[in-house]
Amino acid sequence: MKLLLSLLILTSLFPASAQETKRPNILWIFVEDLSPYMGCYGDPINKDHTPTIDKFAADGVLFKRAFMPAPVCSACRSAIITGVMQTTTGTHQHRSSREFGIVPEDVRIHLPKGIKTIPELMREAGYFTFNSGKDDYNFHYDRTKLYTVGSKENYVVGQNGWQGNTAQHVGSLTKNTWKARPNEKQPWFGQIMLWGGKANARHVRKGQKLKDDAVPLPPYFPQAPGLQQAWTAHYNGARGTDKQIQDILDQLKADDELDNTIIFFFSDHGNNQSLRHKQFCYEGGVHVPCMIKGDHPALKAGTVRNDMISGLDLSATTLAFGGARMPDYLDGRDLFAPDHKPRTHVISARDRCDYTIDRIRTVRTDKLRYIRNFFPDRPMLQAQYRDERPHVLELKKLRKEGKLTPYQEAHWFGKRPTEELYDLAADPYQINNLAADPKCQAELKRHRKILEDWIKKTGDKGQNPEDPRQLKATYDLWKDKPIFKNAKVNPEYDQFKK
Repeated sequence: MKLLLSLLILTSLFPASAQETKRPNILWIFVEDLSPYMGCYGDPINKDHTPTIDKFAADGVLFKRAFMPAPVCSACRSAIITGVMQTTTGTHQHRSSREFGIVPEDVRIHLPKGIKTIPELMREAGYFTFNSGKDDYNFHYDRTKLYTVGSKENYVVGQNGWQGNTAQHVGSLTKNTWKARPNEKQPWFGQIMLWGGKANARHVRKGQKLKDDAVPLPPYFPQAPGLQQAWTAHYNGARGTDKQIQDILDQLKADDELDNTIIFFFSDHGNNQSLRHKQFCYEGGVHVPCMIKGDHPALKAGTVRNDMISGLDLSATTLAFGGARMPDYLDGRDLFAPDHKPRTHVISARDRCDYTIDRIRTVRTDKLRYIRNFFPDRPMLQAQYRDERPHVLELKKLRKEGKLTPYQEAHWFGKRPTEELYDLAADPYQINNLAADPKCQAELKRHRKILEDWIKKTGDKGQNPEDPRQLKATYDLWKDKPIFKNAKVNPEYDQFKK
């Protein structure tokens, strides 16, 4: 007994580096633009066609109701990498404070004092860190402080921010990953980006590609080939992602890293191919696949969690698994803490996306989704980066020909309601807005209050217009492109026109 006590005391006093072999590696497979169109989520189209993902879920913990803080990549990734809502840190405007040579130095966005990123906190805890893929963070930072490998010299800069050269080549995980750490006993925390919903059928296994007309369109779209093709492409994206995840798991196993690695698989937001999903606050924009597996007592195989979680919870849970410091400013919660309490609601936010200025907030409760549109006079299809894509042109053409239903006409081209409220069980496509229903006024007021209290409590920075100098940087980035020059863009840009 005395010997055991002595050993315990020595272990607690021993330097962390000597205990590192016992600490788990942690990997984020952080996928682009992917909705949960997979067998483990009950999708009938991809049933039996996402075997790797389905087995991943069966071997670990599957979260059925995971919602991201934003329906667009840079705002979401800025929140996830800090564990704090983007509207709190001022990183809510898509692709802001980027180093394209056009953002004035004195208006670059810096994280509030005291806030550190998850990889910085993991490095402080003794972890080797890497990111094989894009950062896409809307704040100014020194990348070498976040990631042990993968400095700017190893990365290319573009509209997506710093992006690793290996991001598109999962089969070549030979640098800027766990392979680059000099000490094999050191635990690592890494991020691997997959193109997910943006990849279409690029990585689909032979014979598994869906035909363009294989997936029925939801009723908010008119029946048309271009829209049909775009919708089906996302299902192929899920199938291709399945193959890429298998490649990653195979590489981990070959390198004898799989058994000691906790793996998070999740996406930054929903369907990229479809209008109304990415960049919007309906269920399809913020509901994502999410699962965690690994050799840890908390990760019991076959566990299915139906409680609502925020993407910010993944940040906090990562720190907890790694034994890292848990700052008191985190908005997320450790999903496996003994005192964990399920959320009563999850809030998500959309602000400027590329050059399209908007502000939308949403509250997801157990059975309802509430949406507040702060620019209701700006239609869903106001000028945006997808305007020249076939499915957008097709939708506008059908409108001109008078072939849209009254709902489709109003939804895509009319004035938006200031408030929307949907019963998700009765109306999964979120078409029947209950905000004006006399029977639903109590719920409307409840959700309105949740949002208004949150805005006040967090100091939601979306309440304030974007700094004109930041906005001018966006204008300068887009002004010479035909898609911007030929469109009726937001009036906020008039001040920059000569």
